Amino acid sequence: MTVRVMLISPAMNAALREARFAGDAPLDDAGLRQARDAAPAVPSAARHVRGPSMRCTATADALGLRSDPEPALRDWEMGRWTGARLTEVSTDEPDGVAAWLTDPAAAPHGGESLLELCARVGSWLDSPHRSDDGQVLAVAEPAVIRAAAVHALDLPPQAFWRLDVAPLTVTELSGRSGRWNLRCGRPLPAAPES
Repeated sequence: MTVRVMLISPAMNAALREARFAGDAPLDDAGLRQARDAAPAVPSAARHVRGPSMRCTATADALGLRSDPEPALRDWEMGRWTGARLTEVSTDEPDGVAAWLTDPAAAPHGGESLLELCARVGSWLDSPHRSDDGQVLAVAEPAVIRAAAVHALDLPPQAFWRLDVAPLTVTELSGRSGRWNLRCGRPLPAAPES
């Protein structure tokens, strides 16, 4: 069966603005407001899931989605880098950051490697998505969405670093395991002000 997987990136938060390895940072007031404003534009689907982070949970709630947490959609595990700014880590561990950016099998932070992230997300993507209409909508962290695109299109892992996922955009995959089509980055327009 052909399925349609729509991945919505969560709203902005302070950790994203500060280029932090966020861990489980919540939405800030601006992000919450933006998600509420975008709620009318959310596409319909029979099944709603979300990454288990506070950011994904708050975004799904603000978008009006009754969603179930999906452990496979958790954010990229950054080990000891969690909570630190990229600039700090680059200063403290330049060789580790260089390895992380160039070697998809490297996990100098003690967390997941890029290959492990892509495999985890790919396994979820290729699993049967049962719903009444073959559609699933997921609120997922940008790294998860990028990993899904890399897996779906059978791209080399290094392509992950060339993909940008803006807050509150929809990335759509349609097809089935081994045969996916991609529609990227459609913004969720905010509701018009009255």
